[in-house]
Amino acid sequence: MPYESYVSLAERINDLAPIDGPAKTAFFTTGAEAVENAVKIARAYTGRPGLITFGGGFHGRTFMTMALTGKVAPYKIGFGPFPGSVYHGVYPNAAHGVTTADALKSLERIFKADIAPDQVAAIILEPIQGEGGFNVAPADFMQALRDLCDTHGILLIADEVQTGFARTGKLFAMQHYEVKPDLMTMAKSLAGGFRCRALSAAPR
Repeated sequence: MPYESYVSLAERINDLAPIDGPAKTAFFTTGAEAVENAVKIARAYTGRPGLITFGGGFHGRTFMTMALTGKVAPYKIGFGPFPGSVYHGVYPNAAHGVTTADALKSLERIFKADIAPDQVAAIILEPIQGEGGFNVAPADFMQALRDLCDTHGILLIADEVQTGFARTGKLFAMQHYEVKPDLMTMAKSLAGGFRCRALSAAPR
Protein backbone atom coordinates (compact mmCIF):
# COMPACT_ATOMS: atom_id res chain seq x y z
CA MET A 1 0.00 0.00 0.00
CA PRO A 2 1.38 3.48 -0.85
CA TYR A 3 2.66 5.41 2.15
CA GLU A 4 1.50 8.88 3.14
CA SER A 5 4.25 10.91 1.44
CA TYR A 6 3.77 8.89 -1.78
CA VAL A 7 0.07 9.75 -1.79
CA SER A 8 0.72 13.41 -0.99
CA LEU A 9 3.23 13.82 -3.81
CA ALA A 10 1.04 11.93 -6.27
CA GLU A 11 -1.92 14.16 -5.44
CA ARG A 12 0.24 17.27 -5.86
CA ILE A 13 1.44 16.15 -9.28
CA ASN A 14 -2.12 15.20 -10.22
CA ASP A 15 -3.05 18.84 -9.63
CA LEU A 16 -0.12 20.19 -11.66
CA ALA A 17 0.15 17.81 -14.61
CA PRO A 18 -1.33 19.20 -17.85
CA ILE A 19 -3.44 16.09 -18.42
CA ASP A 20 -7.00 16.24 -19.73
CA GLY A 21 -9.14 15.50 -16.69
CA PRO A 22 -8.02 14.60 -13.15
CA ALA A 23 -4.67 12.87 -13.54
CA LYS A 24 -3.48 9.69 -11.85
CA THR A 25 0.21 9.40 -10.97
CA ALA A 26 2.54 6.51 -10.12
CA PHE A 27 6.23 6.58 -9.19
CA PHE A 28 9.21 4.59 -10.44
CA THR A 29 12.97 4.53 -10.00
CA THR A 30 14.12 5.45 -13.54
CA GLY A 31 12.84 7.51 -16.42
CA ALA A 32 13.07 4.47 -18.69
CA GLU A 33 10.84 2.55 -16.30
CA ALA A 34 8.28 5.36 -16.41
CA VAL A 35 8.37 5.32 -20.23
CA GLU A 36 8.00 1.53 -20.36
CA ASN A 37 4.98 1.70 -18.08
CA ALA A 38 3.46 4.40 -20.29
CA VAL A 39 3.86 2.00 -23.22
CA LYS A 40 2.30 -0.87 -21.27
CA ILE A 41 -0.67 1.28 -20.28
CA ALA A 42 -1.15 2.50 -23.86
CA ARG A 43 -1.09 -1.02 -25.28
CA ALA A 44 -3.36 -2.42 -22.59
CA TYR A 45 -5.86 0.44 -22.90
CA THR A 46 -6.07 0.44 -26.70
CA GLY A 47 -5.49 -3.26 -27.36
CA ARG A 48 -3.09 -2.22 -30.12
CA PRO A 49 0.61 -3.07 -30.59
CA GLY A 50 2.05 -0.17 -32.58
CA LEU A 51 4.16 2.71 -31.29
CA ILE A 52 5.29 5.74 -33.26
CA THR A 53 8.20 7.87 -32.13
CA PHE A 54 10.69 10.17 -33.83
CA GLY A 55 14.21 10.30 -35.15
CA GLY A 56 16.59 12.09 -32.81
CA GLY A 57 14.52 11.29 -29.73
CA PHE A 58 15.91 9.68 -26.59
CA HIS A 59 13.69 7.66 -24.28
CA GLY A 60 16.01 5.45 -22.22
CA ARG A 61 18.45 2.54 -22.20
CA THR A 62 16.22 -0.49 -21.56
CA PHE A 63 15.38 -2.64 -24.58
CA MET A 64 11.96 -1.08 -25.16
CA THR A 65 13.18 2.46 -24.64
CA MET A 66 16.20 1.84 -26.87
CA ALA A 67 13.74 0.69 -29.54
CA LEU A 68 11.91 4.00 -29.09
CA THR A 69 15.13 6.02 -29.17
CA GLY A 70 15.70 7.52 -32.60
CA LYS A 71 19.49 7.44 -32.78
CA VAL A 72 21.90 4.51 -33.07
CA ALA A 73 25.09 5.82 -31.48
CA PRO A 74 25.99 5.49 -28.72
CA TYR A 75 23.01 3.66 -27.22
CA LYS A 76 22.01 0.90 -29.64
CA ILE A 77 25.30 -0.38 -31.02
CA GLY A 78 25.73 -4.07 -30.23
CA PHE A 79 22.44 -4.48 -28.36
CA GLY A 80 19.87 -5.48 -31.02
CA PRO A 81 17.49 -6.86 -31.99
CA PHE A 82 15.00 -4.61 -30.25
CA PRO A 83 11.26 -5.03 -29.61
CA GLY A 84 9.10 -4.69 -32.71
CA SER A 85 6.06 -2.63 -33.70
CA VAL A 86 8.04 0.59 -33.18
CA TYR A 87 8.13 3.07 -36.06
CA HIS A 88 10.11 6.30 -36.36
CA GLY A 89 8.77 9.43 -37.99
CA VAL A 90 10.66 12.58 -38.86
CA TYR A 91 10.87 15.28 -36.18
CA PRO A 92 10.64 18.89 -37.40
CA ASN A 93 13.99 20.65 -37.37
CA ALA A 94 14.21 24.19 -38.69
CA ALA A 95 18.02 24.13 -38.61
CA HIS A 96 18.02 21.27 -41.11
CA GLY A 97 15.08 22.44 -43.20
CA VAL A 98 12.64 19.82 -41.88
CA THR A 99 9.19 21.41 -41.68
CA THR A 100 6.03 20.41 -39.86
CA ALA A 101 4.62 19.35 -43.23
CA ASP A 102 7.63 17.08 -43.79
CA ALA A 103 7.15 15.48 -40.39
CA LEU A 104 3.44 14.89 -40.92
CA LYS A 105 4.11 13.37 -44.35
CA SER A 106 6.48 10.91 -42.68
CA LEU A 107 3.61 9.77 -40.47
CA GLU A 108 1.39 9.38 -43.53
CA ARG A 109 4.05 7.13 -45.06
CA ILE A 110 4.18 5.04 -41.90
CA PHE A 111 0.39 4.61 -41.98
CA LYS A 112 0.50 3.59 -45.66
CA ALA A 113 3.57 1.37 -45.66
CA ASP A 114 4.13 0.02 -42.15
CA ILE A 115 1.10 0.00 -39.87
CA ALA A 116 -2.53 1.13 -40.11
CA PRO A 117 -3.46 3.93 -37.71
CA ASP A 118 -6.07 1.72 -36.04
CA GLN A 119 -3.22 -0.55 -34.93
CA VAL A 120 -1.19 2.23 -33.28
CA ALA A 121 -1.44 2.41 -29.49
CA ALA A 122 0.54 5.61 -28.94
CA ILE A 123 2.66 8.36 -30.38
CA ILE A 124 5.47 9.25 -27.98
CA LEU A 125 7.76 12.23 -28.25
CA GLU A 126 9.90 14.69 -26.35
CA PRO A 127 8.39 18.17 -26.75
CA ILE A 128 11.98 19.37 -26.83
CA GLN A 129 14.52 16.80 -27.96
CA GLY A 130 17.41 17.02 -25.52
CA GLU A 131 20.03 14.66 -26.88
CA GLY A 132 18.63 15.25 -30.37
CA GLY A 133 20.14 18.74 -30.30
CA PHE A 134 17.78 20.83 -28.14
CA ASN A 135 15.26 20.68 -30.94
CA VAL A 136 11.93 22.32 -30.09
CA ALA A 137 8.71 20.94 -31.57
CA PRO A 138 6.75 23.65 -33.42
CA ALA A 139 3.34 24.49 -31.99
CA ASP A 140 1.53 23.55 -35.20
CA PHE A 141 3.22 20.15 -35.17
CA MET A 142 2.17 19.44 -31.60
CA GLN A 143 -1.42 20.45 -32.31
CA ALA A 144 -1.44 18.32 -35.46
CA LEU A 145 -0.28 15.31 -33.43
CA ARG A 146 -3.08 15.89 -30.92
CA ASP A 147 -5.62 16.08 -33.74
CA LEU A 148 -4.19 12.97 -35.41
CA CYS A 149 -4.34 11.01 -32.17
CA ASP A 150 -7.92 12.10 -31.52
CA THR A 151 -8.97 11.12 -35.05
CA HIS A 152 -7.55 7.60 -34.82
CA GLY A 153 -7.95 6.79 -31.13
CA ILE A 154 -4.20 6.93 -30.54
CA LEU A 155 -2.78 8.01 -27.17
CA LEU A 156 -0.31 10.89 -27.06
CA ILE A 157 2.60 10.37 -24.64
CA ALA A 158 4.80 13.33 -23.73
CA ASP A 159 8.23 12.29 -22.48
CA GLU A 160 9.14 15.16 -20.15
CA VAL A 161 11.92 13.33 -18.35
CA GLN A 162 14.40 16.02 -19.44
CA THR A 163 12.06 19.00 -19.81
CA GLY A 164 9.75 18.77 -16.82
CA PHE A 165 9.68 20.95 -13.71
CA ALA A 166 10.41 24.44 -14.99
CA ARG A 167 13.38 23.71 -17.22
CA THR A 168 11.68 25.50 -20.14
CA GLY A 169 10.13 28.51 -18.42
CA LYS A 170 6.89 26.74 -17.60
CA LEU A 171 6.42 23.85 -15.20
CA PHE A 172 6.07 21.44 -18.13
CA ALA A 173 7.12 21.97 -21.74
CA MET A 174 3.70 20.83 -22.99
CA GLN A 175 2.21 23.93 -21.37
CA HIS A 176 3.87 26.06 -24.04
CA TYR A 177 1.62 24.40 -26.61
CA GLU A 178 -1.68 24.30 -24.73
CA VAL A 179 -1.88 20.68 -25.89
CA LYS A 180 -2.76 18.06 -23.30
CA PRO A 181 -1.15 14.61 -23.57
CA ASP A 182 -2.89 11.44 -22.45
CA LEU A 183 0.18 10.28 -20.54
CA MET A 184 3.29 12.13 -19.42
CA THR A 185 6.57 10.89 -17.98
CA MET A 186 8.76 13.00 -15.72
CA ALA A 187 12.02 12.60 -13.80
CA LYS A 188 15.36 14.40 -13.30
CA SER A 189 14.26 17.66 -11.66
CA LEU A 190 11.32 15.98 -9.93
CA ALA A 191 13.35 14.90 -6.91
CA GLY A 192 16.55 16.93 -7.02
CA GLY A 193 18.77 13.95 -7.79
CA PHE A 194 16.98 11.32 -5.72
CA ARG A 195 15.60 8.28 -7.53
CA CYS A 196 12.01 9.32 -8.00
CA ARG A 197 10.44 9.27 -11.46
CA ALA A 198 6.76 9.60 -12.29
CA LEU A 199 4.11 8.77 -14.83
CA SER A 200 0.86 10.72 -14.96
CA ALA A 201 -2.12 9.65 -17.04
CA ALA A 202 -5.69 10.57 -17.78
CA PRO A 203 -8.09 8.69 -15.48
CA ARG A 204 -9.61 6.63 -18.28
